Amino acid sequence: MFSRNLLAVAFFAMVSGAPQQVHLPPGISQGPGGEVPMTSDDPVQRDQAVAAYVQRQVEIRRDTEAMLQLTTELKDYLQRTDQSKISMDAIKKAEKIEKLAHSVKSKMKQSL
Repeated sequence: MFSRNLLAVAFFAMVSGAPQQVHLPPGISQGPGGEVPMTSDDPVQRDQAVAAYVQRQVEIRRDTEAMLQLTTELKDYLQRTDQSKISMDAIKKAEKIEKLAHSVKSKMKQSL
């Protein structure tokens, strides 16, 4: 149940695309465009923070697309087969979905 909710939240965050204001702790300012948290005015650190943020967003999108594909495959498999007999492939897909969901959650937290 938890993974299904996380998948829905991750998918919604990916497709909504709307930047949201994030409440940051004292000492950390909102970055350019309100998207990247900044802790310094140093241009090198700012560039590194922006690059890390962009990389995380790419990874989040990639992982959510993989979760969507695996979830669709698993759903199709379960609709085609007898529910009392689950293959190892289906179990491995479910485990991969869970790992991707944890990865997306972790990366989303890092983006805060």
